Amino acid sequence: MEWVKAINDAIEFMEKNLTEKITLVEVADSVNISAFHFHHAFTIMTGITPAEYIRNRRLSLAGAEIAKGDKIIDVAFKYCYETPESFTKAFSRFHGCSPMQARKGRALQFMSRYTVRISIEGGCIMEFKIEKWDALDLLVHAKNFHAETSDNEIPAFWGEYFSNETTKKIPGYLGVCAQGSSPEGLATPSDVFKYGIGCRASDVEGALSGNIPEGFELLHIPEYTWAVFKCVGPAGQAISDMWDRIYKEWLPTADYERILDYDIENYLPGDMDSPDYVCEICLPVRKK
Repeated sequence: MEWVKAINDAIEFMEKNLTEKITLVEVADSVNISAFHFHHAFTIMTGITPAEYIRNRRLSLAGAEIAKGDKIIDVAFKYCYETPESFTKAFSRFHGCSPMQARKGRALQFMSRYTVRISIEGGCIMEFKIEKWDALDLLVHAKNFHAETSDNEIPAFWGEYFSNETTKKIPGYLGVCAQGSSPEGLATPSDVFKYGIGCRASDVEGALSGNIPEGFELLHIPEYTWAVFKCVGPAGQAISDMWDRIYKEWLPTADYERILDYDIENYLPGDMDSPDYVCEICLPVRKK
């Protein structure tokens, strides 16, 4: 997967459909990537979400059209707002003035079309290793998340895990995203993916023989080659920074490409708020 090309192709798709009602799933499908992976990669590589990009581009073009004299209600419907009121609210938030004020010559904001390129910057070494792992059986407490809201909901899910008397009895040192396909029960592609917290099943007596604790499930991960990235620093920031570098620095230039199936975050023992804390991001990969 050439991520820079995929993001630029997705931008092209969004630009051609700014006057159509398009969803995250449709944009991701246009470049053959799951909605989760696309949302994650786009946000890291551009600094805004796909939804924000579409909204800002629509409002930029709408402002220019209103300023030259087009009817406000026609522009609102053209850019997929269902009512003039919802358009006026979004327009005012983005431009800092109402459509009527824009018609009278108020200065407007404008966000131009994005183009993503690789920027090579020196200075920091990425520490990673390539390892072949046998198939894994993980014991996880899992739920489904939507790609567009998961950045806030998953940290809260971790908090729930360790505040619940039942779940916190099981070691919770792995965070596992399972987004290779739609979760069970969903027949069509969606922006929903499964995320689980837990450990290797072998860490819990009886789990591999079917004695599964309440609220947990076994997750079987096939044999893969993995790229394991070392993250150093307070856990949340270290993980976030490394994801940023994986997409911007490693994936565009590495001899490997991601297998879009599972991601594992491995939180090692130690003080997770320490500047010296070490955790890992593990990605299944294959040679390009």
